[in-house]
Amino acid sequence: MKRHQPSSFAVLLAGAPLLLVATACHHDETPPPTATPKEQVVETVIVHPQPVASKLVLAARVQANPTAMVHIYPLISGRVLSLRILPGQEVHKGQSIGTLQSSDAAQARSDFEKARIEAARADLQFNRAKELLQHEVLAQKDYDDLKALDDSDHSELERARQALHLLGFSENDTSDIVPILAPISGVVLDVGTGPGELQRSLDNATAIATIANIDSIWVVGDIFPRDQGAIHVGEPTDITVNGYPGLTLHGPIDNVSDAVDPVSLTLKVRVVLPNPGHRLKPQMYANMAVTGRQRNVIVVPATAVIQNGHETFVFVETAPGKYDRRSVILGETHADNDEIAQGLNDGDKVVTAGAELLRAQEAQ
Repeated sequence: MKRHQPSSFAVLLAGAPLLLVATACHHDETPPPTATPKEQVVETVIVHPQPVASKLVLAARVQANPTAMVHIYPLISGRVLSLRILPGQEVHKGQSIGTLQSSDAAQARSDFEKARIEAARADLQFNRAKELLQHEVLAQKDYDDLKALDDSDHSELERARQALHLLGFSENDTSDIVPILAPISGVVLDVGTGPGELQRSLDNATAIATIANIDSIWVVGDIFPRDQGAIHVGEPTDITVNGYPGLTLHGPIDNVSDAVDPVSLTLKVRVVLPNPGHRLKPQMYANMAVTGRQRNVIVVPATAVIQNGHETFVFVETAPGKYDRRSVILGETHADNDEIAQGLNDGDKVVTAGAELLRAQEAQ
């Protein structure tokens, strides 16, 4: 008996129910529930006022005290013969740092010799007048005139002697070489001349040298006028100097200037520090950190604050899953957080993560 093979059409029909069942089963699968974008990324924090101390870091420079600094000008005109100092060198008061040759020195010595001769002659005349007065040979008026002349000549002698000493001469010197002496003990900051240069005592614009006593030193910082309310005289500072990594010096603010510097448009803040061993050198760069008074302010993470043109705002959660935009005014800003001067209240729940998402959904 002959068996008939099923046709291709019958095979297709026979397989169709299986295909339909498989397809139906695939469409019956339901996707797993997914979280909403807000649930994924929005984080909040409850804010409260907290004590915060403002801190300003000012660029500063080490300076010598101007009242302990001397610019050496020649007391007499002449030519510099020698100069035995270099910038940075320490000198002592009265030390000879150079010599000056001057024709004016001969004139000063001549004036002293003339005054000494006149005073000696006046002494002889006055002593003779005393004897004559005792023997009633000289009138009292003539005696008084000779005494006044003697006093005048001695005054002129003293003036000439002081002028000689001021130039560094003794009364018995005969040289025209004038020593240049250090008027104070300190460090040579600058040398403004050299051997062979002519120095004039009255119209000289360049000092021979500048010496400063740096046993105490100034650290002067620059602060913009808008920040002057954050600092006060007497507040402590932490000072770091570029030349000494890891070294922090401490000192109170000694003065805040009342005039704005016309070049930098800043106010000068001065701290006076002792300088044992002269570690701090004039013109060194430094930083001055000033910690202001504590105040209670609301602080939020920097990620919570959104800037949109001239508007600054945060998002505040008013109910579970509901957020309102709140305009705020910033106080001081820091690396990781910002102070809120106005716009938030104690206990507000502020969005700290996901604020940009809320902003985008708000714009839809």
